[in-house]
This record gives sequence, C-alpha cells and structure tokens, in this order.
Amino acid sequence: MFERKATIASRVGLHARPAAIFAEAVGEVPIDVTIALESDPEEDAMDAASILSLMSLGASNGDVVVLRAEGEGAEGILDSLVRILETDLDAV
Repeated sequence: MFERKATIASRVGLHARPAAIFAEAVGEVPIDVTIALESDPEEDAMDAASILSLMSLGASNGDVVVLRAEGEGAEGILDSLVRILETDLDAV
C-alpha cells in the first residue's frame, strides 16, 4: 500500500467544484484510491472517487489529507492526485 499526504489548496476547501474535479480524476485511474483527513484513523478512509464522500470529509483550505492506493502504477497515480489537491481549483 502506498500513501501520499496533500495539503488542500482550494480557498474554500474540498467543496462541490474541487471535489467534482478530483473525483473525476480518481475515477479515470485503474486502481481504487481512498482519502482521509490526516488526523483520522486509516479505517475511516473513504472512496476518493465519490463526490459525496469527498464533500462529507469536510476538508478545508490548509487541511492535510492522506491518499492511499495499491496496485500497478499506484505511486505515480498518487503523485498526480496530490498535485490536483495542492492546486487552488477555485482559481482555475
């Protein structure tokens, strides 16, 4: 299992638009990816491809989240997903 931490860069957090952009990106990868707040236990991780899960996470600007995945290409995929979260998607 690989994991990466990311700091939420969107000004108002992981709300509807950033969550939709991120969920779409996760949905396009061939592996399952989970997301959790850094302070949450690993077993509370949610499906990162679900907009509802992302919004219920309640991640605000500056919060650190943990992405986890396993499988072929997981490291590179997680690196790409971190870049999305660390971009202010409200400014795009």
